[in-house]
Amino acid sequence: MGLVQRVIEATGVSTVSIVQVRAIARRLQPPRALYLHWPFGHALGEPGNVLQQRRVLWEMLRDLRERPRAEAGRVRDLGLRWRRETYAPVDFGALDGKSGPA
Repeated sequence: MGLVQRVIEATGVSTVSIVQVRAIARRLQPPRALYLHWPFGHALGEPGNVLQQRRVLWEMLRDLRERPRAEAGRVRDLGLRWRRETYAPVDFGALDGKSGPA
């Protein structure tokens, strides 16, 4: 995916990916990548856990806004745990860097 992301970014469209194998993502050096140590097939979170899934989406949008392309190859670990956290609602309308998950 990192190779495709670089081509898309060259056209001026910002991208971010969710990765579940950090070593591969580092080798491919995508412009922006979020690492989640979760079971394969569950990149956005547990089935039915809407707050967890929204948190991942919020973090992706925040990365698009805040991380410059100059950081290509840096994989950000979200540090979220599978089935062991409580997630607060997120405010997608407030992606100003000050609001978001509690």
